[in-house]
Amino acid sequence: MALEDAKKQIDLAFTRKDPRGLSYENAFGGATSFLRRKYTKDLTGVDLAVTGVPFDQAVTHRTGTRFGPRAIREASTLQPYDPPYGWDGFDPLSDFSVVDYGDLAFDYAYTPSFPGLLTDHIKGILAQNVGTVTLGGDHFITLPILRAYAEKFGPVAVLHFDAHSDLWADDDMSRIDHGTFMYKAVKLGLVDVERSLQIGIRTECDDYCGIEYIDARTVHEKGVAHVVERAKAKVGTAPTYLTFDIDALDPAFAPGTGTPVWGGLTSWQAAAMLRDLAGINLVGGDVVEVSPPYDTTGATAIAGAHVAMELVALYCWARRK
Repeated sequence: MALEDAKKQIDLAFTRKDPRGLSYENAFGGATSFLRRKYTKDLTGVDLAVTGVPFDQAVTHRTGTRFGPRAIREASTLQPYDPPYGWDGFDPLSDFSVVDYGDLAFDYAYTPSFPGLLTDHIKGILAQNVGTVTLGGDHFITLPILRAYAEKFGPVAVLHFDAHSDLWADDDMSRIDHGTFMYKAVKLGLVDVERSLQIGIRTECDDYCGIEYIDARTVHEKGVAHVVERAKAKVGTAPTYLTFDIDALDPAFAPGTGTPVWGGLTSWQAAAMLRDLAGINLVGGDVVEVSPPYDTTGATAIAGAHVAMELVALYCWARRK
């Protein structure tokens, strides 16, 4: 790139005129918006908003996921030079308007206010007919997000990648816990249980509340194609929300998370499943539980950034003309 051309590409997160298009900037410099998308609160003409939720006050073990959105954004600066691999040339960043909506603002010292703030945050985006991909944050954040989605779409199908079912019984709906978010989502009627599937599970659960699951061993033994076929049959054409806990990956691939469990998915399995889910009616998604303090290599954040990119591609693929 010539010097004069390079000067025109400085900090596209702020200077980009058209939100569409790939980005050619130094990965090691400039503002770390997600995929070098434009930072903006103006959703006019926007298809998809990426937003961060740096919340980790609902964890059962190690904190640190409050730093997840920032780390995922930084890791994502390696990706916006080319269309995502394996999508047959499909380029969501050029064909669709994807922006970085910034992070949710909340009072870290007043936790009871957090769920409502997050629901309203997502509702405000959905009200403008814009989808969301959310960067967490611990997995509790999915519950307030699902409240917003269920208000717009009714109970949604959920594809849930995780080492844990997050179905621990807890009928105190005011209690905040990342291990009970799915239980509460089911009990509150936010989830279409018959259309939902959990993938990668490898911890005990006494009651799956009617949700089908495919454990990690089954993924390894029966393969990616089996899982994708089952997932597509399960969700059908229903509005689908995909939540990806990074601990679905084995700690060898994603050590930077609060509750790592051995025997998990490999990164190639996750990549292949997400790619092959193309065609589902994805209305939104999130990637959660990236905890940078527990991974000095940055590999976990890189994995999180790739998952988020696949969510962007899945969302946009479903809206091709």
